[in-house]
Amino acid sequence: MRIALAALAVAGLAAAAQAATGPHVVTFTLKDHRFTPAAVEVPAGQRIRIDLINRDAATEEFDSEDLHVEKDVTPNGKVSFEVGPLKPGAYSFMGELHADTANGTITAIAAP
Repeated sequence: MRIALAALAVAGLAAAAQAATGPHVVTFTLKDHRFTPAAVEVPAGQRIRIDLINRDAATEEFDSEDLHVEKDVTPNGKVSFEVGPLKPGAYSFMGELHADTANGTITAIAAP
């Protein structure tokens, strides 16, 4: 009984620690139909929250087949959403309405 209670306590502490840290946050700013930064590295195996700030006077759609996400952001607006956890590798994204200039990459890096 004590072993089972101890195991539950350890599992509860681990879950609380993960909940306290939350997802890894990445902020992209869209200006002149370009993402800044255009490339970021994030930890693999962790949920990622993307905060997208649109400084343009036009709506844009964050689109990524690799991340399985499509999110509209209004002119001078902000949108937040989560993806992952991601396996190690590169994930491309673009602004669907200005794909020739609005594009980038998120690279998930495995912990050493």
